Amino acid sequence: QFVESGGGLVQPGGSLRLSCVASGFTLDGYAIGWFRQAPGKEREGVSSISYDSEYYTDSAKGRFTISRDNAKNTVYLQMNSLKPEDTAVYYCAASVHAGTWYEHEYDYWGQGTQVTVSS
Repeated sequence: QFVESGGGLVQPGGSLRLSCVASGFTLDGYAIGWFRQAPGKEREGVSSISYDSEYYTDSAKGRFTISRDNAKNTVYLQMNSLKPEDTAVYYCAASVHAGTWYEHEYDYWGQGTQVTVSS
């Protein structure tokens, strides 16, 4: 499973770095995705990273950066220039499929961390 952290309350234009630590398995061989779910909306993909590629949805391009440290069994999501519409619970998940946004292709999920962007 995963444990996400790093969420919180931030003003528009601010930054946060989310962390996702895996326990019970190693990240090697998995693509890791970040998803988010805003109130009243379906969960959506944000970014994912395989061993050699990064993927971003349009909402994240140019503002978010995903990275991984396999030695620490951790994936990060650096979020800059945050907007109120980025407010959501952010989840990380692991898949053997790189670059997919299909939730059924993800095997392990975390409990999520809340990100609130508000002045």
